Formats: sequence, C-alpha cells, structure tokens
Amino acid sequence: MTIRRAVLTVLILLGTTLLLLSAGALTLNELRRSQPLDLALETSAVVLDRNGQLLRAFTVDDGRWRLPVSLGEVDPLYLRMLLGYEDQRFWQHAGVDLRALLRAAWQALRQGRIVSGGSTLTMQVVRLRLGLATGSLEDKWRQLGGALALERVKDKHQVLEAYLNLAPFGGNLEGVRAASLAWLGREPRRLTPAQAALLVALPQAPEQRRPDRSPEAARLGRDRVLSRAEALGLIDADTAAAARREPIPIQRRAFPMLAPHLARRALTLSPAAGVHRLTLDARLQARLQRLAAEHAARLPDAVSVAILVVDHGSGEVLASVGSAGLLERERDGFVDMTGALRSPGSTLKPLIYGLAFELGLAHPESLIEDRPRAFGGYVPENFDRGFQGTVTVRAALQQSLNVPAVTLLERVGPARLLARLRRAGAEPHLPKAAAGAGLAIGLGGVGLSLTDLVSIYAAIARGGDPVTLTLRDGLRLPESADRFSAFADTTASVASTDSTRPTDFAGPTGHTGLSTRTGTTAERNPVLPPRAAWYLASILSGAERLDQIGGAIALKTGTSYGYRDAWALGFDGKQVIGVWSGRPDGAAVPGLTGTEAAVPILRDAFARLDDRVPLPGPPFDVLMASSAELPPPLRRVDGNASGAPVDRLEIAFPPDGAVVDLGLGLGLGLGGGAELALKVRNGSPPFQWLANGRPIAHAPHARSVQWRPEGPGFATIAVIDGQGQSSRVSVSLQ
Repeated sequence: MTIRRAVLTVLILLGTTLLLLSAGALTLNELRRSQPLDLALETSAVVLDRNGQLLRAFTVDDGRWRLPVSLGEVDPLYLRMLLGYEDQRFWQHAGVDLRALLRAAWQALRQGRIVSGGSTLTMQVVRLRLGLATGSLEDKWRQLGGALALERVKDKHQVLEAYLNLAPFGGNLEGVRAASLAWLGREPRRLTPAQAALLVALPQAPEQRRPDRSPEAARLGRDRVLSRAEALGLIDADTAAAARREPIPIQRRAFPMLAPHLARRALTLSPAAGVHRLTLDARLQARLQRLAAEHAARLPDAVSVAILVVDHGSGEVLASVGSAGLLERERDGFVDMTGALRSPGSTLKPLIYGLAFELGLAHPESLIEDRPRAFGGYVPENFDRGFQGTVTVRAALQQSLNVPAVTLLERVGPARLLARLRRAGAEPHLPKAAAGAGLAIGLGGVGLSLTDLVSIYAAIARGGDPVTLTLRDGLRLPESADRFSAFADTTASVASTDSTRPTDFAGPTGHTGLSTRTGTTAERNPVLPPRAAWYLASILSGAERLDQIGGAIALKTGTSYGYRDAWALGFDGKQVIGVWSGRPDGAAVPGLTGTEAAVPILRDAFARLDDRVPLPGPPFDVLMASSAELPPPLRRVDGNASGAPVDRLEIAFPPDGAVVDLGLGLGLGLGGGAELALKVRNGSPPFQWLANGRPIAHAPHARSVQWRPEGPGFATIAVIDGQGQSSRVSVSLQ
C-alpha cells in the first residue's frame, strides 16, 4: 500500500469516527430508521444426492459460483476464527462497533499505516451487497447507515449467514462453500485449522491472495489468522505450529460433476428451485462414472458407455451414467444414452420365456427344437450361424438361441409381448416401416432404451411386479414421448416378420428428460406371475458366472444387428444394473458384443456396490422336475406348424366360479328369453361350445354366442377350438 493511500485511509477512519462521535444519538437513530438492506440474493442451483452430498452446481446469471450455505453447514472453528479475526464484538454491537473504529483510527495515527480495520461483519455485508468502494468516505457512511438499519430487522445469525454466502474468495468464487470446494476440494463442514484460517484470510484480499496465483501471499495471510487464533486461545501453540506447516493449495479444483445429464434435466424441469434432491448415491455415482470412462478408453474410438443402477424394491435410481464423459466430444458425451431408443438385441428373450411359463406352454426343463425353420418368410439364425438340435428351454435361454425364442414368441404372440413391456413401464417403439408387431421384435426389432430394459428386469427381479423408476418424490425416469423422433427420420432398414435379420436401427439418438407421471405401481397389473419370474432368475443366474464379485447374479446379454449396441442386464436380490455400449450416432462397431463389451462393465459395477443381497428362494408353486418327469404336455414344446401366432384358448366370460343372476329362480328364465352371453378369448375357430357335456350354440366362427339355460343350478361350460385347445369354467346360475 502506498504512503498516499495509507494517509487517505487514515483520514477516512478519523473522519468517520469524528462524524460518529459528533452526530450523537439523534444521528444514529436516524440511520437505524433508514431503509434496511434486502439480503435476498441469487445463489447457485445445486443438485444433491440422497444424503445431501453435492452432485452438481450451476453458476448464477453473472457467471459466479455462489453455492448456498447455512451456519450449520460450516465448521465451528472457522466461525470462531472468523469472528475473532474480523469482528470480536459481533454478538454485542448493533451493526457498528464504535470501539473498533476508534481503535483502528488511533492505530493508524500511531503507525502511519492501517493496522486493523474498523468495519464489522455487518458493514462488510452491506458493502458486498451494494458493491460499495472501500476508499470512499461517502460509501463508508452508507455502510454505517446500512449496518444499523440491517440489524434493526435481521438477527445476528442471518447477518453472519449472509456474509458466508457473499464473501469474495478470488476469481468468480463467492461464499465460503464455493471457496472450500474450489480451493480445498471439500465441503466446509469439517476443516483443519490451517484450512479454516485460509478461508478467513482470503476475503481480505481475494485477488492478491489467490492460492493459485500468489501462494506465498495466501500463506502469509493464513499464518496471521493462525497467530490471532492462538492469541485468542482458539487453538493452542502446537496446533498453530502444525497448521503453519500445512501446504497451501496451489491449484483450483473443479466442482463436482456427478450425474451431469440428470442434474441438468432436474434444473430444466424446476428452474426456480434452488436445491434439487435426487435418489442417487454420490459415492456410487462417482465410482461408476470412473468405471465408464476407464472401460470406454479400452473400447474403439467414438464408443460410449451408459450404466443405470436401480433398487428394484423401491424403484429408486441409485446411479445414472449417461455417457463415458460429458466433455468427451469424440464419444458424443453430451448425449444421455440411458434414454436413447436403440435395438435391444436378445435382451427381451427372458420376457418371452416368462410368458411361455405363465401360459403353461413350457417349463425350464421342457425340450425344444433349435433347427432351421421358416416362420412364414422370417428365417431366424443363431449368432454363430449354427444350430443345437434338441435342447432344454433352460439351455436355449442360457445360450440365447434364436429359433427357440421365436418359436415361443409365435405361441405367446407379439401383441402380448408388447403389452407386457408396457405393463413393466417400458415404452416400446415400432419403426414406421413395420406394419405391426411381428416376430422380429423378439430379437431386437423394436426401439427401447436402457431405462426401459432396466424397468423390465426390475419387474422380473421383484417376482413379476412392476415398479416405477423414480429420481425423487413425484418424478420418474423419462417417459419417451420426446424420444420417438429418434426413429421417425431414420433411413435404416427395420426388420419385420418377413425379414431374415432381427433389426438394423441407426440414426440420431433420442432425448432424455425428467417428467412427472400419474399412477402408482399398485394400479398396474403384474408383468409375470412369481413362479415364471423365479424360473427366469434361476435360468439367468446359471448362464454365466461373474467372477470376483461373489454371489449369484441373474444375467442376460444382447447384441443388436450389425454390432451397433452391446447390452448386459443383471440383478441380485436388491439391485438391478443395466449396461449399454456403442456409438451414440448408431454406427456399426465390428466385434462389439454384449459378452465382450458390456459384461465386464456389469461385473465391475456389481463389484462396486456397497450392499449385495442374494437372489430369493422359489415360491410355493414351483415345479422341480427333470424333462422326463414333467407332465406330458410340458415335456416338449411344439411349434405352430401353420406359422401363425396362437394364443392359449380362454373363456373370457363368464369367469370361473362366477354367480350369475338371470332370474331363473323366479321362473323368468323358463321360456322367458333369459340368456347368458358366452365369450372366448384367443384360440382359432371353429369353436364348439358345451354346457354340462352337451353341445350348445350354432355359430362356430363367432367369439361371442348366447346360451339359454334350462334352469338354475351349477353348470360347467367348455369350449374347444379348431386346434384342439380347450377351456372350461364352472358357474352358479340363479
């Protein structure tokens, strides 16, 4: 500081002190009655995890980092050092400390330079809030009046908290929380004495003491604070000496950038909210972001990675990695691939098998043929172009054989598969080129996202019950209304029922965004019965061992046509993890497969979980038997020779066990025209209806007929279709 400036500052202090002394009580009262300062200020929007840990922060409009912080979020030692160094009588004065002003003026006169300032923390808040100069007598007077008026309406805790959020710390850093994260790499809740002293010293000369530019100036300022703290008895001599030996940080750290895609979407959805709390776990999120980057570095150029971890019991998303790195331009890291529509490859096969188990068409030990076969004009082939002959259903799913999967889908029906996908919370998208849901959807001929697939596997993991994937109360992972454009303009060919390949999806990726959704899980029907879901978990957990993680994992891989997408989905008794790898632009990557690219990531992701739970045991109605011990209808799965999808015949009305009041007990049914509507679901005409073993009705090609009972009582109603399938119900007629 030059002599001229020192003299000017001394005069300002003297003038201010004399003005205060001469103004008297009347002037102070007038100052107190002036308009108080508004402490409301814009702070950085922050996104927090389930435990309140920072995931990501955003600058305020003027580009400054000003992260909100409360008194309870700051180390008490820092607060004691701050008050001891800047404003020892903070809790006693009314905003202006006359004693401190007189002392500062007297010291300045004796030393010929500024020894200590006379400003209180309240005055500094006023100066910072109004942007006042430090060398102006007029601005000093405005500080005095503003401080007195401020403490008339605000208590000390509010004033101190305002300082914690306003104090400058160099560059575009404001507030102790932003400074602690940038200079120390930690939240200010727990600080060492050296760190606390540094944060006290920086606001006195934020640019001159910036640790990254002037570490020696920062050290001198810190050590002066430590000396004052020692003199005041806040720390002992040994602590002060150890703190002085602690190195000064010489590099500014980057703010946390965890779950950047979801954080941005949370802010976009609620821009007025200052704090956004998500269900994510910051520690797990950080581990998996590093994992994605490490594995992507070993994959071909432009290949990205996405990972999604969900607690399938609650539906809470624990980690969401949208890309291999937000700033990875070559890999289009700005695209959140957890919500992009892609071909799922073979990942839908488990649901096909589960529906076959539910409908009684197959058992894990049923025999099924894996031989060349045409389904109309659709001729599926296995990945290795070979065929296994007669295999069990268990082996067929574990080896991901294509012909058995299509055989079962033909029996189950593509429409039923699509309905169950939606029931699980997925939003399948058929390409415009497809006339309808064909058999190719079972091998990847449908658009789904990683979020969709995790929803499906979460339902399987929890015994067939669907669950809504949520990020916080009232919010779930993206609905895909905005993602449909991903395939609307694509020029790639898409498989239909007469194609020889599963799918060829390419083109732009979809958009992912948080959205609200009405309805609850309780309102949704099961995706599968518990028995069928357990069969799937049993099969998938024996398909491939994930070494070095311990415990069984139910696992399924998938590879889309042309090596565009590599998938791995897995679950234990608590969490489900989905992994995708590929190029965001949809280009082919020769050799990219689920087993080679996605499974290693899935294995390492499970190894990074803190809590692992074994898969549950079987439900009560599971049939444990070998192929030879199964009931005859389940020993072998026969394909539909006609090639047309066949659904299991079922009487839709009346339901089994129903009590139907036709007025028969009053005699209204005898010749009175009282009739019962009979309806059949699925199956192939012609239909033959029977009541108590006697043929009824004469409309063999109609799915709804009328029957006039002879009188009240119990009746057994049966129907047989053209394929020999039958269904029956027993009802009570009244």
